[in-house]
Formats: sequence, structure tokens, C-alpha cells
Amino acid sequence: MGGNTLLQFRMLGFNVRLDTSWIFIAGLITWSLATRYLPYVLPNYYAAFYWLLALAGAAGFFLSILLHEMGHAVTARRFGIPVLGVTLLMFGGITQMARRAKSPKEEILISGAGPLVNFLLGCLFLVLAGLARSLELGAPILVILNYLSWINFILAIINVVPAFPLDGGQIFRALMWKFLGDYPKATRIAARIGMVFSYALMAWAAWALIRGDYIGGLWWFFIAIMLHNAAKAAVQHYK
Repeated sequence: MGGNTLLQFRMLGFNVRLDTSWIFIAGLITWSLATRYLPYVLPNYYAAFYWLLALAGAAGFFLSILLHEMGHAVTARRFGIPVLGVTLLMFGGITQMARRAKSPKEEILISGAGPLVNFLLGCLFLVLAGLARSLELGAPILVILNYLSWINFILAIINVVPAFPLDGGQIFRALMWKFLGDYPKATRIAARIGMVFSYALMAWAAWALIRGDYIGGLWWFFIAIMLHNAAKAAVQHYK
């Protein structure tokens, strides 16, 4: 998925590439916020205001994904692993490293850095929301800060699920690597769990579609397909 560059820049010494597939997710998030979430939590505002606020929410989401990947990249560099670049795609990001971690400890710390960044961002936005409430800065600001807080907590939770290629799956692989002393075998085990998780996610997506949640159902289905393909490729690579 992807392959074309929409925007390229440098951050913290790393090359960052924004794939054109990001346009889809940015548009979906903005549309969903402007037409569904914001009118529900902030009634009686003009439509144009909802769209402006939705753009701010989408920008915050983009920043959260970017900082997640920066967490991986900075930690990898700390262990002397060259980072070839960071690519932001439709359903997340990829930090491309010149080599894999030399030890399970390195892999655990590199993989865990991304979710940790999201957890810290969630706490930060929660504190800012409390400050905005105390200063009476207005409901719109409070709503966006709360949205960015819980979206970061959700990103942190999803990414620590022990299903490869999610960060949690890579942490699980590192633990199996340490226990078995066999990196390829650890990868196969983690990837097979990732495939099982992708099937469960497909079932959840189907249930969402049956309930009439077409956007959510399609969203989870595409994520499930992406996870399944990545996990299957890892199993085949380490046969």
C-alpha cells in the first residue's frame, strides 16, 4: 500500500516521508470529526467551525503518529542502529532500520518506545484539558484536548497487543527470542499469533458492519488485512 511521496522533511535528524495514502486517513478522520463526533459533543455550532476544529484534531492525530515513530527512531539511534527513514502510511508508520536489534533487550526498548510516547502524550493532553477547564478556555478547546488524550491512550493500548507486527508483538518476539535463543523461531511464533489476531479483528469488523457501523467496520477490516499480510510475510521469511 502506498509508494508515492506526498511530503518529505527532516525531524530530529531523520528523513520523514509522508505517503500519499495518508490523504485517505486524514480525510476520513477530518470528515468523521466534523460530521459525527463534534456535532454530537458540541451542538449548535456552524458547520464551518466543526470543519476547522476537525482539521485541528486531525493535525494532532498526525503529530501523535509522527512522535510515536520518532520514539522508535530515537531509541534505535541510541543503540547505534542506523535509521534509514520514517514513513507515515494510511494505517500508521514504519521506522526503517539498517539492521535488527542485537539483543532482546534492545528490541524490547525500541519497540516499547512508540507506545510509551503515546501514553505520555495522552497524559500531557489530559493535563492540558484540565488546565483549559480551569482557565475556562471554552468547550471547543476542551473537546479537542480530550479527544487527543484518549486517542493517544487508544494508540498506546492497541500497539501493545502481543500480535506481530504490532509493537507488542515485537516485544513478545523479543521475550520468546530470549527464552528460546532462536530469533527465526521466535518470529514465527509471534507472527502466527499476529495472524490469529488479524482473524479476530476481521470477525470484529464483520460484526461492526452487521450493526451498521460501516466506517468503523471497513476501518478495522483494512487494518486486519494489513496485519495479516505482514504477519504471513514474516512467517514465510523465517521458514
